[in-house]
Amino acid sequence: MVNLPRRKDETAQKSTLPRKGKTKLMTLWAIVPVKPLRRGKSRLSNVLTNTERAALNRHLLNNTIQTLKNIPKIEHVMVVSRDAEALSMARDLGARTLQEGSDTNLNLALERATAIASAYTTSGVLILPVDLPLITEEDVQAMLARARKPPVVVAAPDRNYDGTNALLVSPAGLIEYEYGPGSFQRHCTRAREAGARLEICELPSLSLDLDNPEDLTLVAEGLPPGDEQSPFMEIPLPQPHPDYLTPENKE
Repeated sequence: MVNLPRRKDETAQKSTLPRKGKTKLMTLWAIVPVKPLRRGKSRLSNVLTNTERAALNRHLLNNTIQTLKNIPKIEHVMVVSRDAEALSMARDLGARTLQEGSDTNLNLALERATAIASAYTTSGVLILPVDLPLITEEDVQAMLARARKPPVVVAAPDRNYDGTNALLVSPAGLIEYEYGPGSFQRHCTRAREAGARLEICELPSLSLDLDNPEDLTLVAEGLPPGDEQSPFMEIPLPQPHPDYLTPENKE
């Protein structure tokens, strides 16, 4: 049984949730795991300063939540993080929140979030990380369209078919989460073992996660020419910081 807090304040492993009562049938929850905003994207530290990385992480979180909240079939968006700043920002944007314990790994945190969603009448959960800078409402709709007639697992791989960039599971809790290196193949195996229909959603915008310096260039190439409406354009793609350039690359 899931114990729900009565206060809005965040405490370890507790969440901000709607009151349990009359709920709509066939609702979908989106669960968004978030690393600490000031420490996330550490692999970009050779091209971005700490301040730039924090600003980028805030932008990605804002873009992800806003995208999900614009989709009618997604009833609730829950942000899962151990970072108080990320949780506060999520609540300001109208999302539910679940605070991780300091010793909680990603898979366990997602299991706890799924257990909370399952306590309500939900048709499934969508796990969507915040590091997909090209994500659009149409991409999410494409995931949802493949989730008809459960039991079903819809998985979107990264461009190397190694990680899982988006995962929709219906009904919620059908499979265990296997995030980490090689997670895409493991999630596919879990789906088959559960007897679920497996759908693979391959979209360029879903396959590109912002993790390494080269991804910044790929993001720029992935934006349509002159697309000033893209939320990612709000933050200019940075050039390598002079302090991080090697002697042979300095002019």
